[in-house]
Amino acid sequence: MSLAHQFSLTTEQQSLLDHADKFAREKLYPLAEKMDNEESWPKEIMPMLGDLGFLGVTVPEQYGGSGMGMLEAGLIGQAFARWNNAVSLSWLAHDNLCVNNIYNNGSEFIRDKYLPKLCSGEWTGCLGLTEPGAGSDALGSMSTKAVRDGDHYVINGAKIFITNGPVADVCLLYAKTQQGAGSKGITAFVVETNTPGFKVAQKLIKMGFRGSQTAELVFEDMRIPVENIVGKEHEGHRVVMSGLDFERAMAAPLSVGIAERALELAVEYSKTRKQFGKTIGEFQMIQARLADMYVWVETMKTLNWKVLAEVSGLDETQVGRGEIHARAAASVMYCADMCNKVLDNSVQVHGGSGYIWETEINRLFRTTKLLEIGAGTTEVRKMIIAGELLK
Repeated sequence: MSLAHQFSLTTEQQSLLDHADKFAREKLYPLAEKMDNEESWPKEIMPMLGDLGFLGVTVPEQYGGSGMGMLEAGLIGQAFARWNNAVSLSWLAHDNLCVNNIYNNGSEFIRDKYLPKLCSGEWTGCLGLTEPGAGSDALGSMSTKAVRDGDHYVINGAKIFITNGPVADVCLLYAKTQQGAGSKGITAFVVETNTPGFKVAQKLIKMGFRGSQTAELVFEDMRIPVENIVGKEHEGHRVVMSGLDFERAMAAPLSVGIAERALELAVEYSKTRKQFGKTIGEFQMIQARLADMYVWVETMKTLNWKVLAEVSGLDETQVGRGEIHARAAASVMYCADMCNKVLDNSVQVHGGSGYIWETEINRLFRTTKLLEIGAGTTEVRKMIIAGELLK
């Protein structure tokens, strides 16, 4: 690899980013305003993504995937986020939180049964972890219980803030199988959402990422076969911890894509908006904001791509601890923080028009807080980084 490619994308990676960008601009962008206004989800999206190889990106071809790495997956998410942030979030929940976790930790039986339809887009996936009474302490405060009954587990409980929850066909669900074990004694299950006892209690209406469907899920005496356990029985915490580093590395590209679009919109507006007989782009205070935004976007890309390249070479046994644990947290934290700054500056450049709900920059601005909360809050990310530094 040349010295230049150590600090930039290869020709193939750039082509993939350009291809995903063109698709998202032509097919996903026209859906964005309607999805935001109506909190709606077009059913044709997942099959369309599957047909084009944008699902199961990190899954080998034998299971219906594309067999690419985490960096390539991140580039697809970055491109999607530029043009339709709601689709990018739902894609992330499906392809990384659910599908990649199932591939990394599932048995051959589970891989063969579930991955092909998840990779084709026939099925949509979600992750069931966060509960109404738990947030950052998702494992230690988990109250959803699974009790062994012969060859099945009987599950009772609830999950909340579940991306894709209202439209999912498959849920990677975590439940307590050993009481009194603190953050351990948890087991991961693959659950089909048409299983008796699985209910969507309510669809949640959000401030941003509004087309991406979010729900509270409830489980009432839901029977799941033992063969649907992902990973080892009572060791679901290992699945969670390994998946979180991949999730954090993969969530950062959404911040990058949104920030790129916000900068682009600010530049376009600065060239056309006139005040005092000049375009506002001729004023040095506007130029200073644009320059800051450009630097933040470029540094976001550099850190994010580097961390994605690093996790691409790791498996589920090598993450969740050590330097990569800190670096994944650093990437998602920095990119979310900088995205917040870029969005704030872009709205300021737009002035009053940026405060109007129907404008594109306003739609982007309303995404910013989730990026600082999801996949572990900014505060949790700082605790992870400091914890690794102080070991």
